[in-house]
This record gives sequence, structure tokens and C-alpha cells, in this order.
Amino acid sequence: MTKVNQLKIAGVIFVLSLVAIAFPSGAKADEWNKKTKVTFSAPVEIPGVGAQTLPAGTYTFKLMDSQSDRHIVQVLSEDETHVFSTILAIPNYRLKPTDHTVMTFTERAEGQPEAIRVWFYPGNQWGEEFVYPKTRAIELAKVTSEPILAMSVETEPTIATIKEIAVETVEPVAVEAPVAVAAAEPAPVETAAAATLPSTASSLPLVGLIGILSLGAGLTLSIITKRSA
Repeated sequence: MTKVNQLKIAGVIFVLSLVAIAFPSGAKADEWNKKTKVTFSAPVEIPGVGAQTLPAGTYTFKLMDSQSDRHIVQVLSEDETHVFSTILAIPNYRLKPTDHTVMTFTERAEGQPEAIRVWFYPGNQWGEEFVYPKTRAIELAKVTSEPILAMSVETEPTIATIKEIAVETVEPVAVEAPVAVAAAEPAPVETAAAATLPSTASSLPLVGLIGILSLGAGLTLSIITKRSA
């Protein structure tokens, strides 16, 4: 191989190296913003104004800001031409990462779509836990019996306001059984009746008894008088 050919090959390798640096692979590019295509076979709920429900279909999830302890997740159409929601998210940790996308949902209430709670990117132990508007978070906590992250505003966050929004955890509210108030026991019927008998009983039996005793005494006295005569 001539020296000229060696220089040409070296030049080609150098140019290819520059191209590889300038245009990293898609997997590497997605690692920063965690862009993921997700297909749902049934409607799902995501944070938004009111209750934001996505019909079954394919959507794009990506992270807009990964330099803060608070992240901004955007949910877009599959072709990324329409933004469905901009979501405030807080990092959530899992012990064992997986090689595929994982989304956890709050327990589904009867007749309601499942609400996305955490999104984990493949291979990552840290995921994005979604923050719901407080009114909706309270409702979800009640029907799912799980704590839900809530923000103090009822509108979608923006990049400008994301660091100022207060976040809290809404705990499930235990439904307390109504306390039965014990009624005062009525007085026994027998006792009440005995107490009223003396005032309501007739005096005729007592008069009759006295008359019979007087008659008996009179007969006895008459017999004694006759014998004495």
C-alpha cells in the first residue's frame, strides 16, 4: 500500500469520526430527554386542566427539563405535532430497573380510566412521578386509597413557573363509620305498672272485706248472747 493510499484511508476515517460525533445515535439522543413512544390499548388519565383523558392510541412522552430536581414532562401526539399536556414531575426511585418502559398507574376506579402515576425510562432507577392539580389529586386519593402528589394550582405548569409551584402529598382520607348514639333505656314495663297500681286500683274490695268481717262479728255476738240467756 502506497503512502498516498494510506493518507486517503486516514482522511476517510477522520471524516467518519467527525460525523459520528456530530450526529450521535438515536438511543443516545433519547437518553437526555427520555423520548418514548407509548401505545395504550385503553384510555388513560394524565395531569391536565380538569381530568385530562387520552384515548387509546400511540403518544410521545419526553422530558423537557432534566437539570432540576423538578422535571417537566410533555405528552405529545405520535408525530409530535400536538401537545396534549405539560406535566410537573418529581423524581421517584425504584430498586430494580428494567430494560423497557414502565408506567405505573393508580388503582382504577370503577368506570374510570387508569391515571398514570410514575413513568420509568428503560434502564433508569429514577422515574418521573406526575403531580396532579389538587382538586383531582384529592379525588384520586379517595377512590384509590393511595397518596397522590398534588400542586396548589389548577392549571398546567410552565417552564417559567415550574420552580415556584408548591407540591404536597394528598393522603387518602379514611371514611369514619357514623357513631351510634345510645338511646336511654326505657323503664321496665313491670316496674312502671307496679308504681301506678296503688293510685289506680279501686277501694271496693277493701269495703267488701270490712262488711264481711262485721257480719261475722255480729253473728258471733248473737250466738253468745242466746247461750247466755
